[in-house]
Amino acid sequence: MSLERIHYDYLVVGAGLFGCTIARLLSDAGKKVLVVEKRHVPGGNVATHIDDGIILHDYGPHIFHTSFEDVWSFVNKYADFYSFVNSPLANYEGELYHLPFNMNTFHELWGVTTAEEAKAKIAEEVGKEDIGEPKNLEEQAIKLVGRTVYEKLVKGYTEKQWGRPCSELPSFIIKRLPLRFEYDNNYYSDKYQGLPKGGFSVLIANLLNGIDIRLDTDFFEKKNELLKMSENVIYSGPIDAYFDYCFGHLEYRSLKFETIKKDIDHFQPCAVMNFTSNKVPYTRINEHKNFDPYCENHHSTFLTYEYPAMYNGFNEAYYPVNNDANGQIYEKYLKKVIELESSVYFGGRLATYKYFDMDDTIKAAFDLSNMLLAK
Repeated sequence: MSLERIHYDYLVVGAGLFGCTIARLLSDAGKKVLVVEKRHVPGGNVATHIDDGIILHDYGPHIFHTSFEDVWSFVNKYADFYSFVNSPLANYEGELYHLPFNMNTFHELWGVTTAEEAKAKIAEEVGKEDIGEPKNLEEQAIKLVGRTVYEKLVKGYTEKQWGRPCSELPSFIIKRLPLRFEYDNNYYSDKYQGLPKGGFSVLIANLLNGIDIRLDTDFFEKKNELLKMSENVIYSGPIDAYFDYCFGHLEYRSLKFETIKKDIDHFQPCAVMNFTSNKVPYTRINEHKNFDPYCENHHSTFLTYEYPAMYNGFNEAYYPVNNDANGQIYEKYLKKVIELESSVYFGGRLATYKYFDMDDTIKAAFDLSNMLLAK
């Protein structure tokens, strides 16, 4: 029997982390699932591959971190995770500072050694600014951390990331800037932090094990054919694309990656180096082998330079631009979702126009599958 004649309980559009997770959950509950993915490999932006014995993160590094016991238990069923603590460094015009903002950072900036000294220094700087209700991101950041931290570690990086001056960005983008008044370079505060041995593509392959998948398949090009195969659709693509952009395009920021190979053992002392000055066009250099303590390659290394970019509809959509204008457009699309009479369910970051951490993505898949299976 050809694949076209098989009837499925669910058609999952998109083989990113959300799509693969919900496909696994529904399949384990006895449902027949077909996954379609327009890329030539599954995994979405967590996809990895191996070159010269080094795991490369194809769309920027992803470190799994969560405090959800059920999420951590779930991913460990499908991959062996090893502990990995992300401790990036910030490079400001050759000066190195520890991230996130903690006592190591404050000591490097001002020479202070105690939490009281650091708090006093920040309060002193904030007090000089006389900022009432912040009117933009620049004022919000300075009111939170003072001018030194803002100028060296926030301003340039943020302006590169969003493609506009901080004085033109809304204040709500930085509602808070976490300050740790202890010597702790662990970027995340979650209970569980790690990476899957062999890369995230091992996790994705195991999630999809035994589930039918069509790669290199554009849902919109094959829509009529695919909808004949299932009455229930779980859509994880861009919400505006689903409705043929009838209310206009939602705005995103994108990234451009430039990966090079060097015939040396190591290039930098950390996995991630942030470049916080506007004088450098890229935001980060990621050294892939530094994410993997099991890497046995000592003769070469791969570096990926990350450049922020405008989203043009052809490159990848990464970060939703959550301003008022886009919020109003999204609400119009959301209303159309609610009005849909057919059994189409939307999930994942592109379909909900939200930036999700990986554990939030999996948690959202849990919630949707529970709702569907309870019907």
